[in-house]
Amino acid sequence: MKRKAKILVVDDEAIIRDSLTDWLTDVGHQVSSSENGHQALDIIQKERPEIVITDLVMPGIDGLELLKRIKQMFPEIQVIIITAYGSVPTAIQAMREGAYDYIEKPFCPEKAELLIEKLVERQALLDENVSLRQKLEDKYSFENIIAKSAKMQQVIDIIKVVARSNATVLVTGESGTGKELVARALHAQSYRKDKPFVAVSCAALPESLLESELFGHEKGSFTGAYAQRKGKFEIADKGTLFLDEIGEMSPNIQVHLLRVLEEKEFARVGGNEPVKVDVRLITATNKDIRKAVAAGQFREDLYYRLNVVSIELPPLRERREDIPLLAEYFLRKFARQNQKKVSDFSLEAVDFLLKYEWPGNVRELENAIERAVILTRNAYVEANDLAQDNVLMTHHRVSSGKKISDVEKNHIVQVLIETGGNCSETARLLGISRMTLYNKIRAYGLTVNKVDRR
Repeated sequence: MKRKAKILVVDDEAIIRDSLTDWLTDVGHQVSSSENGHQALDIIQKERPEIVITDLVMPGIDGLELLKRIKQMFPEIQVIIITAYGSVPTAIQAMREGAYDYIEKPFCPEKAELLIEKLVERQALLDENVSLRQKLEDKYSFENIIAKSAKMQQVIDIIKVVARSNATVLVTGESGTGKELVARALHAQSYRKDKPFVAVSCAALPESLLESELFGHEKGSFTGAYAQRKGKFEIADKGTLFLDEIGEMSPNIQVHLLRVLEEKEFARVGGNEPVKVDVRLITATNKDIRKAVAAGQFREDLYYRLNVVSIELPPLRERREDIPLLAEYFLRKFARQNQKKVSDFSLEAVDFLLKYEWPGNVRELENAIERAVILTRNAYVEANDLAQDNVLMTHHRVSSGKKISDVEKNHIVQVLIETGGNCSETARLLGISRMTLYNKIRAYGLTVNKVDRR
């Protein structure tokens, strides 16, 4: 059974408004009508139609202004423009403003119904995709760690087992692999979850400041110490302390840290009174600590204290099956944050994502997609949007060795040939709007009527 839609018809010409309303009602849609833009906005506020079909030229609020207001209030509502032949350029402008499509007067109701049917089917597919994506995210998401690869599922299994213990955990992996996410997941799954989670980067501060940051200081212990100050260990009492980039810690701080692990107490800088704490310690590094131990740069006894349980995070290039899932998650996140109607990736963009090595791992992927969402002018992210960064462009080439733009151009030409130069059918097969296709034809210097149609 075909899905039916909730539709609002807006036209100041009663004969067009009534005939279109009657026809759409007869074929099963739930239809309201309005004779002007002001009335239409009131109906939209109350009834929230899925589709608005509006005349372009109307007194007061015209179709273009109505479209803009609808998209400001309810971006999810799809708008179809009715236009006279001479106003087609304005209708095309309306599509740039977010209209789904336009129909020219005079038109038969069957043509409008066919357009609406396609729109309803498209919306149903989008809704289904959103539902499937949400199910996938629910299935492959654990405390903000999104993964379905076998390697990452092993990491999640370790987290679930270790989280309820008090064991210190050493998380290793390249920069950007998500070491702090693992630490937060361990905390969230532990009995300490209602107590503080405190994170400190050992590389962000010089030794003197890091010591005070971790253990606090007494008033007058050094210049600028105007009052007693608690350190991160005290702040994290009964909770979890996460020390990132532990390999950058100086030998002096290593001694203090070892004492805390062994005796569960420390003294503030400039103080003598022991401060007892109950802290679960999680550390992380992108260095090979064993090599640092062998080179005498890291205390062996401290290493064994920190490495009761080790969790190694694989780089993104070794878990490529997670890339589409992560990309979808970041796409929705940044589209929502930037209020942009970007909902998918082109095939070339997916190819880009899967073939690039991602030396910056998940952090680099996240940054690339945030930039692409901000820069794209389409309803989906293209490979060129992802490749705005010259480094990405330098590293990535599709399997044929050609630039992505060349592959896209050749693909468009091929589809145009297959459709005999029919732009509507070409856009449908490519999964893009006609306006996007027109823009690409213009950008690549193609002439539709000269395309080889053999």
